Parts: sequence; C-alpha cells; structure tokens
Amino acid sequence: MGHILIVDDEQSMREFLSICLRRAGHTTNTVDSAEAALRELGTTAFDVVVTDLKMPGGLDGLGLLEAIKSPTKPLDCEVILVTAFATADTAIAAMKRGAYDYLTKPFHVDEINAVIGRALEKRALVQENVALKDQVAGRVRLAQLLGKSKAMQGVFELIGKIHSTKTNVLITGESGTGKELVARALHTEGNRASKPFVAVNCGAIPEELMESELFGHKKGSFTGAIADKKGLFQEADGGTLFLDEIGELSLGLQVKLLRALQERKVKAVGGNDEAAIDVRVIAATNRDLEAEVARNAFRADLFYRLNVVEVRLPPLRQRREDIPLLAEHFLRKFGEEHGRTSKLTMEALRRLESYDFPGNVRELENVIERAVALSSSALIGMSDLPEGKDGKRVSTPEPPANFPSEGVDLERLLGDFERSWVLRALEHTGGVRKKAAVLLGISFRSLRYRLVKLGIDAAPTEAPIEPDDE
Repeated sequence: MGHILIVDDEQSMREFLSICLRRAGHTTNTVDSAEAALRELGTTAFDVVVTDLKMPGGLDGLGLLEAIKSPTKPLDCEVILVTAFATADTAIAAMKRGAYDYLTKPFHVDEINAVIGRALEKRALVQENVALKDQVAGRVRLAQLLGKSKAMQGVFELIGKIHSTKTNVLITGESGTGKELVARALHTEGNRASKPFVAVNCGAIPEELMESELFGHKKGSFTGAIADKKGLFQEADGGTLFLDEIGELSLGLQVKLLRALQERKVKAVGGNDEAAIDVRVIAATNRDLEAEVARNAFRADLFYRLNVVEVRLPPLRQRREDIPLLAEHFLRKFGEEHGRTSKLTMEALRRLESYDFPGNVRELENVIERAVALSSSALIGMSDLPEGKDGKRVSTPEPPANFPSEGVDLERLLGDFERSWVLRALEHTGGVRKKAAVLLGISFRSLRYRLVKLGIDAAPTEAPIEPDDE
C-alpha cells in the first residue's frame, strides 16, 4: 500500500478520491493547489501524486509535474494527471514530462485503483533495483557477484564481516559459482586493497614447479634456474594470495604450505635463509575437503588451518531468482562489447530460470554471450538459446506423414499434450503450483485456470499452498 498525495481545487473530488484510496488500503493527504502540493512534498515523502490538470493560480498540473520531475532535483514519486478536458496534445505533453499515467474524468474507482497499483509496482521495482546497486557498490564492487537471493545475501553479509581481518578463508562451491570473485571481493573490500592480489591455480602448474612458484628459488638450484626468483608468497606480501583448487596440491607440498602458514616465513628452493611474509591466504575448492581428509588425501592440519572461515557458494540452480539479475548484467556487458542493446523475451528468460546450469554462473555467462553475438535482432528468443544448453526445450510433436482418413480430435490431442506438461511441472516442483507456473512460462492465474479446465485441480492438494496462491 502507498502514501498518496491528492491535489485538486475541488473539495468534492479531493474527498471522493481520498475515500476511495483509503478503502483500498492507502494513506492519503489532500491539498487544493499545486503550490500547496510542493510545500507538502518538501516535508513529507509520498509514493504517488494524483493531481488535477487545470487549477487556478500560477501553477497547474503540468507545472507541478515539471517541478516534481525537475532534472536538477527530482522528487522520488510517481505522478498521475487527472482532467476533464483531455486532448491528445495534453496527454503527450504529460507523458513526455514524466507522468506515469493520464486519466480522464469521469473515471471508475477500479480504474484509478488499477493505475495507482501499477504505479506502486513500478516504484517498488525501481527501489529494489537501486537497493541492489547500492548493495553491490557498497559491499562488493565486482559487478559479476550479484544476487538478491537469501543464499547470496548471506554471502554478502559474511564478506562484510571478514573482509578486513587477517583470517584465512576457505571458499567452497561447484565450478563456475564465482569463487575467485568472492576472493577478489574480500581483498578489494578489505584493508589490503592497495596491496597485491595474487592468484594461482594449484591444478594448473606441474607438481615439480609448484614449490618454486609458491616459495621462489635460488639461481642454480635446479636446471633452468638461471636467476633468483621470488615466489608468489613474496609477490603477494602485504596483500592476498589466492590458492584456487587447493585440493589439487600434493601431500608433500601441503606440508610445506602448512609450515609457511604457521611460521609466516618462506624459504626459497635451494636457499638457506627464511623470509618473513605478511600475506592473507584465501583458498578455494570444488572438492569436499572433509571427505578428502577422511580418506587421507588431504592433510587435516592444513584443512583446519585454511578453513578458519568457510564461505560456501550455492550453485545457480539453488538460487534461480538471481538468474534474471545475472542475465541482465551479462546482456549489458556483451551488448556494450558488440555495440548493441539486447533483451530476453519472457519465454527465453523463463527457460533459463528452469534450467539447472551444471556450469553455474559461468555457463549462464557463456549462453548470454553466444546469444548476443549470434542474434540478428535486439530481442533474444528461444531460437537464440544454444541447442542442448537450455535443457528444457520442448519439441512440439509433428503430425503423422499420412493424415488419418477418419480425421482427428484436435481439442483432445491439445488437451492431452497440455495435461501431460502441467502434470510434469507439478511433479517437478513437488506440487507447488506457483513454481510450476514459472516452469511452464505462464502466470499463476493461468495455471489455476488450466488445472480446473483439465480436471486436475485436485491432483496436487497434498502440496503446500503458498501465501500468494490465493
């Protein structure tokens, strides 16, 4: 419900609108002129301003609209203009100046309630978008690390608590969930941001070279060591060393890494002297290190040294509500690279939301990049999603080559096809109808209509009924 300011020089209209809107659950204030409205807006926050167009005095409804939508100091509210003297020119002028909508007297109560409801929905979406941008800008400056889901909010909160500590962190999660992004966020948001962030993939460097990479080496210590070389610990001194895929490290190197973490000193290969280091270590893995410890494939003492704080990243399939936000970000990113503006159709977005994404955010990024690169129009639809990637694409059954001489019952065939997919969606969601509607790419009301039409309304009665169901 919203806080509405009603502006009209006729007392009867002010009272009528106030009664109607209060009955709908809104709170209202009323004033009799545009000048009084500006004074009211200067002291009180409103969600929507409903103003008459023609009013006596120096300022009419359009003038009030211009003041509210001033480019130098706009007020945070939507404006709906009402008039008994509607013309195409005034309607166009109102919309160009930023009005949300334009109503002509006389109007029905349902009409004004519907328009205000839509204005409040738009305002809520804008505020949510601003809040998400503020959250990302304030807590995590890396644009790719996005999410409004409860799981990602927990990750952001944890990052906020530990980014400026010296505590070692272990980031766990499936491949493609953004473990390095979290590591960089911890570094960027912390008090080591001005110092180096050094990342190394422990599975990408041969075991015989890994010790030299981490700790450095002295000239002549092995074939090819033609000069002294600093290790990554020293390169990251004062900053952060990110050890990705830590589970790939050999047991022998695990012992040496543990000693470096305990002593905060490193010794180069072929050297005798130890060098003190001031490095925060963040490690990441897609393995279950506790299981690795249980089967003696990973040292327990190193595991506990690294796992002081664990940041667990959820797979994308467990935070599907973040897919539209991520998809929009990648559309902007690759749209800028290709010099175009692209948008997903609702059907394509729904299919992305229903796909399990075994490759997680990285796979979603690749899908969007491919679609932007190959799409021939600004609107990306189902045909632009890669075959086999959406995982849920339904192939429409082809009619037989020889049409039956007795004809077909088309309504029955379509009903059976529709029924099978509705039942499958309900089965997939455990009977939760709201989620089934999302999988089917239809509204909840549309699904409820189909359940009744197809005679399967009672099928999922044992499933939990969500608050929004009714």
